[in-house]
Amino acid sequence: MSLISRYIEEHGIPTVVIGAARDIVEHCGVARFLFVDFPLGSPCGEPGNLDQQRGIFRQALDLLEKAPGSMTTREAGYTWSNGDEWKRLVFSEEQPWQDEETKAKWLARKEEYRRLKEDGKV
Repeated sequence: MSLISRYIEEHGIPTVVIGAARDIVEHCGVARFLFVDFPLGSPCGEPGNLDQQRGIFRQALDLLEKAPGSMTTREAGYTWSNGDEWKRLVFSEEQPWQDEETKAKWLARKEEYRRLKEDGKV
């Protein structure tokens, strides 16, 4: 999404990225970014919470109109209603959501990607 946003911006169309992976989106250097501190897959608000979703969308439109310069990041300011437990599950070393088989497959894919990159195939 971030790279597509940059491409569209380079061709004269202003964009706003609404996202949850702040480090990744900012690293890509998008022009305008509305950061929502929610689990991945829910950057536009919690399921069924229309008021929250509309609020986030309004903030994105406001950022599109009033961003002071390029590479502007704003925080939406919302809190996930079920608390921050999702952060512990995602960002902890033990990653309790991932069993040993899943982890082994992920590490194998990661190693394959490194090998392909070294060979210039990626």
